[in-house]
Amino acid sequence: MDNTIMLTDSHLLTILQLASPALPVGAYSYSEGLETLTENGAIANQANLKHWLEAELRYGAIRLEAAVMIRAEQTAKIGDLKALCRWNLWLSAARETEELRASSWQMGRSLIQLLGKLEPQVMPIVNAVGNRCNYAIAFGIAVAHWQINIQAALLAYLHSWASNLITAGVKLIPLGQTAGQQLLLDLQPLISLAAKEILTLEDDQLSCCSWGLSLASMQHETQYTRLFRS
Repeated sequence: MDNTIMLTDSHLLTILQLASPALPVGAYSYSEGLETLTENGAIANQANLKHWLEAELRYGAIRLEAAVMIRAEQTAKIGDLKALCRWNLWLSAARETEELRASSWQMGRSLIQLLGKLEPQVMPIVNAVGNRCNYAIAFGIAVAHWQINIQAALLAYLHSWASNLITAGVKLIPLGQTAGQQLLLDLQPLISLAAKEILTLEDDQLSCCSWGLSLASMQHETQYTRLFRS
């Protein structure tokens, strides 16, 4: 992956908007198992959280999501709606818990609805995917429609994921805001490396090791007190 990314002002502003925590898709309401892990003491400080996020970037489900986001962008760009729907179903099947699948569908549905209001011309693609659209698929559709450089889009997708979970960790552990910002800065080299690896993955290489995330997600449903939906 070339480290030089050329973006127009419009494309840069658009990807910043798409990856912004202010985007009304509800990402802030999910902890992806972090609430369970802090409750049981597995994540108790900044170092624990950093280790968890690093492991997810190297081996976890976020790599699958990002890889499918790329494929959604590619298929949406050429109008291959059949392949787009197939990847959406594939990603739904790859989600190991009902909670993770529901959160992906909710965020995807919210982004699809927003896209439909902002860009009515994208509605044929939106309607083809349906209500059970995963967030990665919706993100890829937006990237294709706005013709954003896929490398920049991938970095933004991973950075947004890390930022949301660090924000959850700041609230749950708790951590100071400065510690959260330091952690996000420390993750930059790994985010860049993960993006480089994900861009080269072939379809038959799509896999992850996320049993820790799955167990934490399943236990979250019965947690006594919760700040997050799942």
